[in-house]
Amino acid sequence: MSYQSFILSFRNGVSLKKESKEEIIVQSEAHNYTLKQLSYGLYSAIQLLACGGATEEHLSNLVLLNGYYQLPLFYYYLKNFNINCLLCHTVTQHNIPLATITPISQDYQFVEKKVYIDKKYILSRFACVHRNLENLILESPLSHAQIILHDWRGAALIAELAKPKNCYELCSKVPEISEASMFAFLQLLLNAEVISVVEANGKIEEEENLTLAQWEFHDLLFHTRSRQGRHTNLYGATYRFLDKINPLPGVKPKISNDVIELYKPDIEKLQEEDLPFTLVLEKRKSIRSYAEKPITDKQISEFLYRSARVREIFKTEYGELTNRPYPSGGGIYELEIYLTVNTCENIPSGLYHYSPVEHQLCKLSDRNKYVETLLLQASISAARTCTPQILITFAARFQRMSWKYNSIAYAAILKHVGVVYQTMYLVATAMNLAPCGLGCGNSDLFAKAAGTDYYAETSVGEFMLGSKPLEQ
Repeated sequence: MSYQSFILSFRNGVSLKKESKEEIIVQSEAHNYTLKQLSYGLYSAIQLLACGGATEEHLSNLVLLNGYYQLPLFYYYLKNFNINCLLCHTVTQHNIPLATITPISQDYQFVEKKVYIDKKYILSRFACVHRNLENLILESPLSHAQIILHDWRGAALIAELAKPKNCYELCSKVPEISEASMFAFLQLLLNAEVISVVEANGKIEEEENLTLAQWEFHDLLFHTRSRQGRHTNLYGATYRFLDKINPLPGVKPKISNDVIELYKPDIEKLQEEDLPFTLVLEKRKSIRSYAEKPITDKQISEFLYRSARVREIFKTEYGELTNRPYPSGGGIYELEIYLTVNTCENIPSGLYHYSPVEHQLCKLSDRNKYVETLLLQASISAARTCTPQILITFAARFQRMSWKYNSIAYAAILKHVGVVYQTMYLVATAMNLAPCGLGCGNSDLFAKAAGTDYYAETSVGEFMLGSKPLEQ
C-alpha cells in the first residue's frame, strides 16, 4: 500500500518578508529565519509554502527548475522548518483537504509513522473534538499538535474509531475516502497521539501506562490548557474584552436590604494579643465537631472582618481593584462569600451574602429546602461526621477574571480558593474556632439557592465553621 503525499504548508502565524529577489525572512512568533542566495525555483517553493502549500514532490520540482545544486539546500530548509514547528501536513481526497495537523508546541515534530494493514486502531480516551471559529478541531492533552477536520468525512472517521478498526474497515465505513488517503489520515492521528494501535491482548499502550491511568480526561485537559507548553492559545493578562465589554465592579453590589450589621474588632489590639504566628500554624487543623454552645454573631463578625473584608478600593484604567486580607491575582478579588447558617447565636438560620465593604450580612432567604440541602451535602462531604454550624460558600464572579486573563482564569480562581482556605484556617485557629475546608459541593444547587446565573456566578469552594469543643 502506498501512502498519499502530504500537502506541506506553513502554519498560521508564519509569514514571509521579502528582502530581495534572492532573500526571504521567514517570520514566526518565536524566531526569524533569513534565507539567502535563493534561486528562482527555491524562492518560488518557499513562497508556495506560505500560499496554500504543495506536495514535497511538487516543491522539489520547482527547485529543480534551476538544476540540482539547490536541492540539498531545499531539504535542509524543509528539515529545519519541521524541527522548528513551522510546517503543517494536510491529507487530501481528490484535491480537497480532509485533515491538517498543525503544531501547538515547540516539542512537536512530524515523523513518518508506519500504519499497519492488519492492525486495529482506537481513539484515545483523552481525545476531544470542538469547534473553533469555522473549523472542527481534534486534539488531546497528550499531544503537541492538533488536527483540523475540514469536512464531515474526518469527523465520521473519528466517530468510527471509538471502537477498534483497521484501515480497510474504516474505508468500508466511509467509502468516499481512498485507502491511500486513509493511511495518510491515520498517520496524522498517530502523530497527534489521538489514536493507538490495539495489541494482540486487546490493550493499548495508553491503558498499560499506570501514570496515565490515574489521570481523568477533564483534569489532564484542564492542566495542559491552563499552563504554557501544549497550546498556542492567548495566555495571561491580555485584557481581551477591553473596550468591548465593561468590567464588573470590584465589589458586588448589595443584593438585599435586609442586613445585619456586624461587629468590627480592634485590629491593633489583636496584633498585640493574638497567638504567635508559628503557634497558629502548628495548631491549625480541620475540626469536624462542635461545642454544645454554637458560634456567636460576634465571633463570625470578627472572623469575616479578619479574613475577608475590603480594606481599600482602587480606581484604575482597567476598572476597580480592591485590597483584602488575602492575596488575589491582579487585585481582582472575584470570590464572593455566602453564609448558610444552621445555628449561630443572634443570627437566624438562613442564607446570607457577606458585603465586604460595609461589613454586613445581607439576608437572601430564611431556612428553606435549599438551605437544608446545602447543609446536608456539606455533611456528606465531611463524611457525615457533623452538620456545620455555618457553611461558608465561595462563589466566583467568573467574568472578573476572564475579562482580563486568557487560559489561566479558572485555574487562578481555584488558586484563590486555596488562598482563602488557608487564611480562614489561620484566623479560625487564632480565634479558637473549629474550621474545616471541604473538597466538593454542588454548584447548580448553590445557584438555585442564591438565585445567581450559573455561568456568571456560582460556587467554587466550601468551608465549615463552628464553635470549638473543649476536647479539641
